[in-house]
Amino acid sequence: MKKVYDVVIIGSGPGGLAAAIAAKENGAEDVLIIERDVELGGILVQCIHNGFGLELFNEDMPGPAYAQHFIQEARGHGVETLMDTIVLDITPERTIYAINKGLGYLELKARSIVLAMGCRERTRAQIMLPGSRPAGVYTAGTAQRFVNVEGFMPGEKFVILGSGDIGMIMARRLTIEGARVERVLEIMPYLTGLMRNYVQCLLDYGITLEKQRTVNRIIGNERVEAIEAVTVDESWNPIPGTKEIIPCDTLLLSVGLIPENELSRKAGVLIDPITNGPYVDDRFMTNVPGIFAAGNVVHVYDLVDWVTEAGYVAGKGAAAFAQAEQAAPSEQIPLRAGENIRYVVPHKLDKAHLAEELVRLQMRAISPIEERVLVTVEDQNGDVVAKKAAAYARPGEILTLGVKPRAYEAVQKATELTVNVRKR
Repeated sequence: MKKVYDVVIIGSGPGGLAAAIAAKENGAEDVLIIERDVELGGILVQCIHNGFGLELFNEDMPGPAYAQHFIQEARGHGVETLMDTIVLDITPERTIYAINKGLGYLELKARSIVLAMGCRERTRAQIMLPGSRPAGVYTAGTAQRFVNVEGFMPGEKFVILGSGDIGMIMARRLTIEGARVERVLEIMPYLTGLMRNYVQCLLDYGITLEKQRTVNRIIGNERVEAIEAVTVDESWNPIPGTKEIIPCDTLLLSVGLIPENELSRKAGVLIDPITNGPYVDDRFMTNVPGIFAAGNVVHVYDLVDWVTEAGYVAGKGAAAFAQAEQAAPSEQIPLRAGENIRYVVPHKLDKAHLAEELVRLQMRAISPIEERVLVTVEDQNGDVVAKKAAAYARPGEILTLGVKPRAYEAVQKATELTVNVRKR
């Protein structure tokens, strides 16, 4: 294998595959994907439910089929792959240190890098869940791997903590496999996953969701025997007299995802404490020249189609950087999270290539607004440079606003932009 590549992508999930394809299509000659698993596709391999490809292909596909489409396309473009390989370190100068079972210790140089490591699940320790430490406590994604790939049922009677998408999808999957899902508990007063998953996975299967409820204690020694549920107030404090013992043998946790950015930090990439992902511009380039990021490593997306689209943008930017060798310094416009906005991605717009194509901003609301809303992008004077109406704003569902070419002149004049969401 080569020692120097135009573009190296870390991770072969939907974001990494799309980045590799886009890099090839935009002139990069030598493109390499490094993957720590033994097969390409990332998390899609275990997502055997459908719901993928609706945005890009207008087709309802299961995860492995969606992944296979891009795997074949990447191979058709001549993208090289290095499987079963762990990246140990990345330097700001874009040197990659990795280890492979067959090839041993590797040192590679890249003209540009795309970080596409995805995200990991928040664990029991990270949410400080009290109680004993018996067998039978899993993250929802681990249970998904057991059932869909390994063919192993982790239990018979389940309680699921958290209304994230993986938790709701697993509630349906386990029910189909003959298990009983006693309850889905959500500490927040609103749904944290997509409404379509709530309808298709919980309502359609008669599974109860209880909001502002959480697990107060895990009961059991060798194996989970029950959990103690409790209602919480607005400050997440348990309300006296609301405790309930729910018998079960397995507790699944669907309590959030964390972008996988240990390698990003080693490379000197600045991390946004809100998203837990890198600060990126509209090409998904980080603060380190030549290092790009795409997909759930930046922020947690709702749909895999959007991850793919982000991968295309990052791969195109990485190819351009690799061919230019050095990025010319340009002025950037910071994007701020304003009224009822938790964060907005990208974090800044680069004036040098702003007029090249549509710029898509994605954001999450802080509090739900279950009526028509207006999302606005305003300059430092409060003038609206872009806007979009939406039927509602929910923290569990990303809001998207495309900044169209007709707004570029006003955007170019701005020194900073603020995104707000308000009732209409």
